[in-house]
Amino acid sequence: MTAELVRGQNHPVSQSRVEIRVSAGTPVLALASLADEQGRLTGSEVLAHPGARSLPGVHAPAELADRHTFAVDLDAVAADVHRIGVLLVLPPGGPVRFGAVPASHVAVAGPDGGTEIAGHTLTGLDTETAVVALELYRRQGAWKVRAVGQGYADGLGALLADGGLSVPAARELAAAALRTVAPVKEADATRAALPTLVGDVRSPQAPAQAPAPVPEPPDPVPVSGVPYAGTPGPASGGDGSPPTISYTHPRRRRTSSEPPEPAPRPAAAAEPGQPPRPVAGDASGWSMDERLYNQVWGMFEDLARTAAAYRSAVEFADNRMDRELDGALSDPRHRLGGSGNAARDTARARREELVAQAQAVLDRDLAQLVAEAEVVEPALPAAYARWDNPVWHGHRTPEEGPLALRLGDLHLPERPDLRIPMLVRLPLERGLWIDNGRTGSEAAMAMDTDRLRRAAMDMAVAHAVRLLAVHPADRFSVHVIDAAGAGAASLAPLVRAGVLAAPPAAGAAGVSGTLAGLTRRVDLVQMALKAGAPEDLPPDVDTAEQLLIVHDFPHGFDDRAVTQLRYLADEGAAVGVHLLMVADRDEASAYGPLLDPLWRSLMRLSPVPDNHLADPWVHHAWTFEPDVPPQGSQVLDQALDRVAEARRTTRP
Repeated sequence: MTAELVRGQNHPVSQSRVEIRVSAGTPVLALASLADEQGRLTGSEVLAHPGARSLPGVHAPAELADRHTFAVDLDAVAADVHRIGVLLVLPPGGPVRFGAVPASHVAVAGPDGGTEIAGHTLTGLDTETAVVALELYRRQGAWKVRAVGQGYADGLGALLADGGLSVPAARELAAAALRTVAPVKEADATRAALPTLVGDVRSPQAPAQAPAPVPEPPDPVPVSGVPYAGTPGPASGGDGSPPTISYTHPRRRRTSSEPPEPAPRPAAAAEPGQPPRPVAGDASGWSMDERLYNQVWGMFEDLARTAAAYRSAVEFADNRMDRELDGALSDPRHRLGGSGNAARDTARARREELVAQAQAVLDRDLAQLVAEAEVVEPALPAAYARWDNPVWHGHRTPEEGPLALRLGDLHLPERPDLRIPMLVRLPLERGLWIDNGRTGSEAAMAMDTDRLRRAAMDMAVAHAVRLLAVHPADRFSVHVIDAAGAGAASLAPLVRAGVLAAPPAAGAAGVSGTLAGLTRRVDLVQMALKAGAPEDLPPDVDTAEQLLIVHDFPHGFDDRAVTQLRYLADEGAAVGVHLLMVADRDEASAYGPLLDPLWRSLMRLSPVPDNHLADPWVHHAWTFEPDVPPQGSQVLDQALDRVAEARRTTRP
């Protein structure tokens, strides 16, 4: 089964000989770059292009086209090469930006037409003319593929210069690569300028304008797990009206070999001049779960960009007022007759007018998002829903695993009551770390230590129960390390329901035994996958996904146990061993920088409100709040009872 990656995700590559397939909606130049471990382009052979197609282990396409295939032999790649980048470049005479052409799709597959291993659709591009689509990279002796999707508006030369080449060398190499292809014909450029399947990145400063009717591009590429996007327009309406946001979601078309996608629900009719009333599931996707996932990410992006537009407008108003005030104070004429006071009042009035206009746009956009949240939140499936959602009352163990999992809520100070679900794709690419230290945030510092630690462990148990409840029976095995037994109260529901793979491990011997068993599983599965024989695992190896909850780290851990834990954090997720740590980083400070890679490899969460997370678009600091069952609720016990019952009925 092909892994559809979103930007930043990675996937193991178990074969040494692979193909990289490019399907673009316009003729592009496809190149391959070779870089060292830090991503620097060094040496004389760093770029494979039509004029110099072959580098050790990499063979690039020969000409300009909308479909390309690279041949890669990872065993033949030079030892000092750690990253192979796949670059897509718009040629001279063609479209002027990737945002105006259909979204490209890049996939890693087996050789000679083999099955695709992983793919990535390049969405969210705008003014870029050269893009790093994906990269193959080494990690601890094995190769992986990572979806990148990073573009450069200044073209191939800027891309190469960013990779470490000097500006003259980068320009010379870019010119040499571009000289090997003829400019695109006018007819090709016109065809390539058709609207993209998923649209351009929406901007809160840009209104939606209805595009001219054009035929849809042929052979659309399936899009999965990406934020939806609308169609940007000019910065403001031609009549001086304030900018607006398009809340229209793309519609995914199917190929002739795929089953038809259920039609999205139409938006409800609205009053004339008003935006359409939002509808749950009004995003692209093959299933309702995927549509809701994409819709939530679209709301996340909308709120980020809307807040960015407002903050930028306020900053502009403040800066302009400061300049006008400085000018008024420096003009000697304003010191006589009281005209200085009038100039200051005028500057402040202009500032207030600009801020009021920005606030009106913000209020309008927030009202639309609040209306969307009010219909989306009740429609979410259990994996995405809050614990107080009624969906949990009738929830039953599913036959298939979910697309994503809710970890909590995110909000911004512009509208704290507008909560965006924080959803992460499954399977988890990174472990989770619930920080129970008091130095992480102001809320943590104001909280009693014992209460904070209990809240962190309760949060970990809630995540474990959610994972168990939204997966088929026996899909997950849960292990617990609680060396001192301090988490017994929080763990009681898991122990009572009998859903743990073994009793919580206590003491140094329990820690060592649990880590040794999971480390052995990772080693055996990795060897089986590399040998191409996953069915030949020993009978005692549990093939279910594994979740390891570690409480009170590093209590009970010796140096060997710490090394094993780091190994599980680095290598476990790729073979189904996932880490959920509840720990205070300060308590492990005796290890010094040795544990820095461990903390960086985990996604940090907080059991109390904290603003340590940033969005991928404008990098706002978002306040994260955990989602835990309401006080006195029996929802966890009920969910665990259903899991235990499902396991009893499915066992032979």
